[in-house]
Amino acid sequence: LRFPEKLWKMLESEQFRSIWWSEGGKCVAIDKDLFEVEVLGREGQQVFHTQKIKSFMRQLNAYGFTKVQQNFQRSASLPEFLAEEAAASAHSQILYYYNPSFNRAHPWQSETCKRR
Repeated sequence: LRFPEKLWKMLESEQFRSIWWSEGGKCVAIDKDLFEVEVLGREGQQVFHTQKIKSFMRQLNAYGFTKVQQNFQRSASLPEFLAEEAAASAHSQILYYYNPSFNRAHPWQSETCKRR
């Protein structure tokens, strides 16, 4: 399978907890630390031909994915703001990647994801 097809199968599988569709199905969300153990650290049955997260991210970039930042609405009150900051830092290892041709609602478009 090509890289986008493998990625799609992982996102649709219940087997992996480290990678999922973001809300709305427009971005791929990856828990970096868990992904390194669960996917890249697999012995014998590798999903991708790498064990390094940087190589995986290069593959994403090669197929037109771009890293995006999640925008959090900030609260005006100080206690709520501090609580939101703590929650955001807990999610700092969550990476989000976007590709306009890779959308859960339009699976047929993923065929247009070509290596640059």
